[in-house]
Amino acid sequence: MAAGASPAPAGRPDSGERAGLREALSGTTTRGRSFLAAGGAAAACAYVLGQGDLLRVGVLLMVLPLLCAVALHRTRYRVAASRRLTPLRVPAGAEARVRLRMDNVSRLPTGLLMLQDRVPYVLGPRPRFVLDRVEAGGKREVSYRVRSDLRGRYPLGPLQLRLADPFGMVELTRSFSAYDTLTVVPRTEPLPAVRLTGESSGYGEGRQRSLALAGDDDVIPRGYRYGDDLRRVHWRSTARYGELMVRREEQPQRSRATVLLDTRRVGYRGAGPDSAFEWAVSGAASVLVHLLERGFSVRLLTDAGLSVPAEGEGGFTSGGPESAEAAGLLMDALAVVGHSDGAGLSRAGDALRGGNEGLIVAFFGGLDEQQAELAARMRQRGGAALAFVLDPTTWEEPADGAPAAAGPKDGEHLNRLRESGWTVLAVPPGTGFGEAWRQAADERGGHGSASGTGGWS
Repeated sequence: MAAGASPAPAGRPDSGERAGLREALSGTTTRGRSFLAAGGAAAACAYVLGQGDLLRVGVLLMVLPLLCAVALHRTRYRVAASRRLTPLRVPAGAEARVRLRMDNVSRLPTGLLMLQDRVPYVLGPRPRFVLDRVEAGGKREVSYRVRSDLRGRYPLGPLQLRLADPFGMVELTRSFSAYDTLTVVPRTEPLPAVRLTGESSGYGEGRQRSLALAGDDDVIPRGYRYGDDLRRVHWRSTARYGELMVRREEQPQRSRATVLLDTRRVGYRGAGPDSAFEWAVSGAASVLVHLLERGFSVRLLTDAGLSVPAEGEGGFTSGGPESAEAAGLLMDALAVVGHSDGAGLSRAGDALRGGNEGLIVAFFGGLDEQQAELAARMRQRGGAALAFVLDPTTWEEPADGAPAAAGPKDGEHLNRLRESGWTVLAVPPGTGFGEAWRQAADERGGHGSASGTGGWS
């Protein structure tokens, strides 16, 4: 991307040339305006006093800024700029480095260049740099760091370039159109290895198997799903049906898991990095990454019914080149998730109804009697369900600084979840998620299971 003043055309200047000259004159600095004022005052005094020498001094003071504006406007050098952001995705509280490169693509050396990159205020102050001189065909590189404690997607740019004359009389500002986006994802915490299902990993034999028959004519194909091996594509069926089809083959069935995030505004209080909602978002991110690493097929679901990946696409799986991409898409979704205006969990219940979701890990805000009943019905027969409940009454700091205690109604709601088969953990403020994860596993083991092995089976 290039920026700079275009060469002045020959002959009579057109409207664009006049507009450019007016822009150059409007860029007069404080020093330039001071010269104009001093020159005007000297010329007026010379006229009153009849001093010719003083008049010449006044004219010189007024003409110098005008000459600088014309010279800067007709400058023939051009500058190209590029930005490189490393990395494009960072967890909250971590730093990213931005490198700016300026190339003088003209045949003349530049004068004084001042660079300013636009960044949102949450990433820090706007970085400014001064480049004294860039030779013809030369380049300069500068860098700065950005950091945010708040997750989200933040634009960087456009880059602004200020051209100044050697005397500092006039400055022209040029803006580049390109910008980059920094994605600040939730902080994740490594989780201890606990037994989540009856199997030691995310893979199991499963009760039903899809068999691949011997002959090409007898093979039973199905539609391509995200994560399928392209070597299993059945080209004859693909040509027949007009969509990508793959062979059904006997293979281990991947355990499934759904992470449910309650985003209801009425379920949380407070804001900021240490709020209950941000704890829930970070906890959901940690669980998703942990389950992906253990080989689960995972998806993210919110109370509003938003599903990542979308409904009908199955879940994201680990292994292969798509693993990092899957984790990135989930983190991108959590980076921008916010409060919903809904007051209930009915949409999430509809999304879970009738499906074999396997393990369900839910992060709930405050639950009343109706929402506790809806959450209780989400737990499917034969599937494990774990709930982290962040009641707003326990996360609200009263006047004396001690956390408020949960009332008896809150205990009744949690007991309703336990009666339906949920493993429930009420999370107080200041709890580390790794610690909460271990406590939930211990609570499940303490209640025991039919096999007596503990864990979440």
